[in-house]
Amino acid sequence: MKYFLLFLLAGASLMLSGPVAMADSYSITLTAPNQIAVAGDVVEFDAIIVNLDPSNDLFLNGDNVASLDLPLTLDDTAFWNIPWPLSPAGDPGDSYTGALFDVTVPLGTADGTYAGDFQLLGGSSEDAYDLLGDENFTITVESDQSAILTPEPSSLVLVFTGLAGVAGALRRRKSC
Repeated sequence: MKYFLLFLLAGASLMLSGPVAMADSYSITLTAPNQIAVAGDVVEFDAIIVNLDPSNDLFLNGDNVASLDLPLTLDDTAFWNIPWPLSPAGDPGDSYTGALFDVTVPLGTADGTYAGDFQLLGGSSEDAYDLLGDENFTITVESDQSAILTPEPSSLVLVFTGLAGVAGALRRRKSC
């Protein structure tokens, strides 16, 4: 009986170790997790996803926005364009590098740092929805200083026309 229980315990640990082994078979990295934007921008987040185990396909079956500070909005259309599975022919190090998702910073968004958490779901089959990656990111919203420092050409014409008029009036006054 003692050996039977030991055998069951060993079998159960082997069955449970399968998902753990899959956890180390890929790498997911946001290439620029901290970005700067101004209100009205759409910020693209790119990622590098590598299947480190060529003996298993890596299916990216879903995503989840675990958190995102308001008023920002996330568009995951780019995620659905990633070719899958990675390593379909058993190529070691098969990878994807490119757009993962976009975040829109609405007009009127106050200056500050906004945070988000994007999750990738999948696994070794097209039916798996295990948590593959939990990627944190930030967007620092700053005022558009270029609009404040650079006047429009029509404003410059108006200022110089006014100065010319004042100069002409002062010149007339001196000649009288």
